[in-house]
Amino acid sequence: MRISARADYAVRAALQLAASRDDGPLKAEAIADAQDIPHKFLEGILNDMRRGGLVLSQRGGNGGYRLARPAESISIADVIRVVEGPLVSVRGVRPPELSYTGPAESLLPLWIALRSNVREILEGVSLADVASARLPADVAALTDAPKAWVNP
Repeated sequence: MRISARADYAVRAALQLAASRDDGPLKAEAIADAQDIPHKFLEGILNDMRRGGLVLSQRGGNGGYRLARPAESISIADVIRVVEGPLVSVRGVRPPELSYTGPAESLLPLWIALRSNVREILEGVSLADVASARLPADVAALTDAPKAWVNP
């Protein structure tokens, strides 16, 4: 699985909003500066997040962006889906829409298992969890294995 720059930036922007939810709306420039995200690219991402119901925008001198719901109720999966679409696809196709034959036939259950695990992790972690540096125990445990931190 590959996390695009767009998805990474969207999650980071959402985390910045979650961390400053009591400070009022944040301007896109402030989010971009705080997270080192190209401003123009971020504007498009924030518009997608607004259309997806994750953020609200307010115009004016005191305007900016804020989360549309509490950070506890927005999962990392929610953010990625709004800006990228399905969490797991194969050649741009969702796994249940695929079919294979012969020795490749068992690829479909493998892709479904991968999607299930990705969903379980990303749907189980909220913006509040990450912003507060308190990942759920089952997710944090996955990082305990030394192999988790090494590229083969």
